[in-house]
Amino acid sequence: MTERPLTLRGGAEALAAPLPPLLAEAEHLATTVIVGDHGRRRAGLGDTFWQYRPAQYHDERRHIDWRRSAKSDAQFVQDKEWQIAQSVQVWVDQSASMAFTSNEGGVTKADRARVLALATAILLLRGGERVGLTGNLLPPRRGEAQAAQMALLLCEDHPDDFGAPVADGMLHHSRAVFVSDFLGNMDEVERALARAADRDIRGALVQVLDPAEEAFPFDGRTIFESMTGAMRHETLKAGELRERYLDRLAERQARLADLARLSGWQFHTHHTGESATAALLWLYTALERHA
Repeated sequence: MTERPLTLRGGAEALAAPLPPLLAEAEHLATTVIVGDHGRRRAGLGDTFWQYRPAQYHDERRHIDWRRSAKSDAQFVQDKEWQIAQSVQVWVDQSASMAFTSNEGGVTKADRARVLALATAILLLRGGERVGLTGNLLPPRRGEAQAAQMALLLCEDHPDDFGAPVADGMLHHSRAVFVSDFLGNMDEVERALARAADRDIRGALVQVLDPAEEAFPFDGRTIFESMTGAMRHETLKAGELRERYLDRLAERQARLADLARLSGWQFHTHHTGESATAALLWLYTALERHA
C-alpha cells in the first residue's frame, strides 16, 4: 500500500519538474516586451473611452458628444475601445526533431519553441484574451491558471521524428500560432492552413531552426541521423552536399512563406542562437495585425 503512493508521487514530481523553469523563463521573456495596455486599441463594443473622432453621416445624433462638439465648429463622437476577447490557439511541435541542438548543453529547438509559445500566451492572457491549444487539448480560456496548464501539456514529448500542425478543434474567426522546425511533410502543413482558412482563422507560422541547420557546417566523413535513429545517411564528402541542402531549405522556406501569404498568415524564421525577445516581439505584433 505504501509503494503505490510513493510511485505516484515520484511520477507526479518528475512530470511537474520542468514546469517552474519553463514558466519562469516564459514570464521573464514576456516582461522584456513592453506592450503597455493590450494592443487591441481600436474602436468597437465596450465602455472604455478611447478617442474623439469627427462625426460621420452614419452616426446617430444620440452618439454625438455635445460638450466636446461645443468647443469647435465640428461635431464629435466618442469611440469606445474594443473589449470582446479574441481566442488564440497554439500548436507547438513536440516531435523528436525539435530536441536537436548543435551545441552540447545548448538551447534546443523544443526549448525555444515552448518558451516563445508560452510567453506569447502570457502576454495575450494579460491582455484579457482567451488562449488554448489546438487539437482539443486545451480549449481557449482566460486567466493565469491557463498558462500553467499550457506549460504542463507543452512539456510532453512525442515519439515521431517530425511533427505536423494539428488544426482540429480550431474555432471559427479566431487566431492561431504554429511553432515548429517545419522539416517534416509540407503537404500536412498545407492541409492545416487550408482548414484554418476555411474557418477564417488568421495567424503566424514561426519556424525554429538550430544555426547548424541554416549554415550546414559539415565536411568530410559525416553521419546524419534523425533524432529517433529511424533515418540514417553516411557520406565521405559532406561538404559537397551543402549547396544542394541549402537550396532545398530555401525552397522549403519559400513555400512556407507562400502558404502563409495565401492563407492570410505571417511567416518568420527564428534561430536558437538569436534573441528570443526579438522573436517574441515579432510574433506578438503578427498576431495584433489580425486582431
